[in-house]
Amino acid sequence: MSLSALISRAERAGKGAPPVERWNPEFCGDIDMVIGADGTWFYQGTPIRREALKRLFSSVLRKDEDGRTYLVTPVEKLGITVEDAPFLAVEMSREDGVDGTVLTFRTDVGDVIEAGAEHPIRFSEKSEAFRPYLLVRGRLEAALTRALAIDLADLVEEDAGGLFIMSNGARFGLPAGPA
Repeated sequence: MSLSALISRAERAGKGAPPVERWNPEFCGDIDMVIGADGTWFYQGTPIRREALKRLFSSVLRKDEDGRTYLVTPVEKLGITVEDAPFLAVEMSREDGVDGTVLTFRTDVGDVIEAGAEHPIRFSEKSEAFRPYLLVRGRLEAALTRALAIDLADLVEEDAGGLFIMSNGARFGLPAGPA
């Protein structure tokens, strides 16, 4: 998939998210909103089917140092539950850049992110499965879909330092497997 095709499908490309990291409203309590491990968003147990509403909520998400995820506006902060990662990376483009390969991802909510030093890829050490994540913004990550993780696995390289993936001049090491 080409980068231009990926960006054309990402309606938020270049728009950015509101500055939720700078907003410090009072905590107003928790609401019954859950982002499931499969990327499904629920409100009071009912899936949120309107993609525009999901994108709106995603634009005001913030994960704080306490490890919790919140919906944040300039005047309120509401706690929600995230079972795994709040976003899913659903498409990937691989291009040649100045610093070698550049991997660009599109999330299920329209973000376009180039993996690199500012947006690292990490691999879960809690699971025996190959489970990569991409830092989207703040402390918010996107889990790669299973199909995308398989595509990414094809890009794994190995040297004396172990297994790794490169993007935008940054090296992302895979955890050592069981001995």
